[in-house]
Amino acid sequence: MGDQPGDGAEQPFVAVRDACKVYDDGPRPVTALHHVDLEVPRGRFVSVIGPSGCGKSTLLRLVAGLEQPGSGEVRICGETPARATERKMIGFVPQTPALLPWLDVLGNVRVLEKVNRAARRRSAAAAPPGEQGRCDLAGDPVALLRRLGLGDVLHRRPGQLSGGMQQRTAIARAFALQPQVLLMDEPFSALDEFTREAAQLQLLDVWQELRTTVVFVTHSITEAVLLSDTVVVMAAGPGRVAGTVQVGLDRPRHSGLLDSAVLHEHEHRVRELLSDAWRAEARSAS
Repeated sequence: MGDQPGDGAEQPFVAVRDACKVYDDGPRPVTALHHVDLEVPRGRFVSVIGPSGCGKSTLLRLVAGLEQPGSGEVRICGETPARATERKMIGFVPQTPALLPWLDVLGNVRVLEKVNRAARRRSAAAAPPGEQGRCDLAGDPVALLRRLGLGDVLHRRPGQLSGGMQQRTAIARAFALQPQVLLMDEPFSALDEFTREAAQLQLLDVWQELRTTVVFVTHSITEAVLLSDTVVVMAAGPGRVAGTVQVGLDRPRHSGLLDSAVLHEHEHRVRELLSDAWRAEARSAS
């Protein structure tokens, strides 16, 4: 696999090859990731799901360049994560929104305006023919916030917002940077069910237009299936990929899918992989 940024069209936008990660700073070493492979094509929405301790967040941190694998490699658009970060190719939405409390919603999205302008030029240049117009939404913070249901709170500060509004502001800020890859670490985990469903659909509405390459970590089977093109199921002890489920649901997705038989069928396939992985872990521990 080449390392030049121009090879992005010939290879996965995100490629994790035989990645291992061991933490040895405790009483005994913990293998967080064991020979993990992951490929995410351009413009795809991929969710990673698994039990606590299976290495989901560690995998995301390796892709983000926040940690280094003990062995194996990670490439973003053919670049190392460090180089991709320098080129502002990676966006990251953590579980807890890191908003600036002295700025309002619009100010938080516009806080990196110079970076945004550079990102717009980069994204427009990198977009395939006919897709340049997709950058328009991400380049208009007000339109982006309205699409995420925040049009009435543009001038409120974070302390005046609900948790769901704060998280959607963080998502808007990430999209406004127009990264090549957007990494999301359980961004809706703290929300109540109703708010979570609304936020999922608003995220899909924006993603449907921008088609940013997304890696999304979640504990929710329904969320993973509703949002994704592919669900990667991980197992613990040690953290590894147990299998994948290709989600054959038409896009754009809508709320009616939540009660559909076809969505439940995909949920069942994910649940089976999780159950098989749990049984294998229990046998190895006994």
